Amino acid sequence: MQDLGYFKWSIVVTILGVAGGYLLAGWSGAFIVVVLAILETSLSFDNAVVNATVLKHMDEKWRRRFLLWGILIAVFGMRIVFPLAIVGIVAHMGPVAVINLALFDEAEYARILLSAHHEIAAFGGAFLSMVFLKFFVDSNKNLHWLHLLEAPLTKLGRLEAAQILLTLLAILGSAAWLDNDTKRVEFVVAGIWGLITYIIADGLGAILGGGEGEGGKAVAKTGFAGFMYLELLDASFSFDGVIGAFALTTSLPIIAIGLGVGAMFVRSFTLMLVYRETLNAYRFLEHGAFWAIGALAAVMFVGVHVHIPEVVTGLVGAVLIGAAFLSSLRQRRAAA
Repeated sequence: MQDLGYFKWSIVVTILGVAGGYLLAGWSGAFIVVVLAILETSLSFDNAVVNATVLKHMDEKWRRRFLLWGILIAVFGMRIVFPLAIVGIVAHMGPVAVINLALFDEAEYARILLSAHHEIAAFGGAFLSMVFLKFFVDSNKNLHWLHLLEAPLTKLGRLEAAQILLTLLAILGSAAWLDNDTKRVEFVVAGIWGLITYIIADGLGAILGGGEGEGGKAVAKTGFAGFMYLELLDASFSFDGVIGAFALTTSLPIIAIGLGVGAMFVRSFTLMLVYRETLNAYRFLEHGAFWAIGALAAVMFVGVHVHIPEVVTGLVGAVLIGAAFLSSLRQRRAAA
């Protein structure tokens, strides 16, 4: 019952969200809100684990700011403003024209947004690749979950800028598959911007005093730097959900409500992980989350060539985190 306390506001928002979906589009709208909320939660559960690794190093003031202002940015910024901005940039339209398009010509709005899928995937894939590699490509890392895979990555940490090298190779390799020269250039440029954004976010934490633990776990732990790092991380995780939502509906209000409900549950999971100190009790849970991030980055790079259903993406993350949890449980019993 104590754990349910972390989810009370998520439950309230769910009830309001389902009611909003019903008012907008009847029972079908309410059903889509629920499905989108489940989709977002499953895709972003690993995000909750990674958020918790940063939040546990932040003071209580900045934790509250992230959980309050962060959710507003996550819902209104990434689920509403971000798609509108992408459509405006691609279609060279002003804010008012984009909003009218989203509300009164949903099909065209969805078409324009999906036309920029390769650029969104390149940016998000590059950013998440760096997050994944920062954790594992570390010569000081001595705790391994999947030893056969993680030990070689740890040795790569001796190579200067190994994370950047591997991410650039992933960007160029995925771009080479594209058969359109224009898209190929756009993909590479967007990927490089994703790489630059990560370097800036990571560097901001170091400049403002955030230290590094094993695998960069304490990256950007200073208040404002940690807040910005977490928002960028949340943005990268939300790309896949925003694009995938258009497979269910082209209604921007319903998409915003459904993904917003899911974002609330991600915040609730984050709270529980931080205050119950779950990550300390289950040592490999963090590893599973970062492997799930690596899998999501790979899905973004491959997804511009082959359609990968969102349910598959969510299942991969859930399986990795579940396996890490079971391994942690066995490790605890063995230690006891």
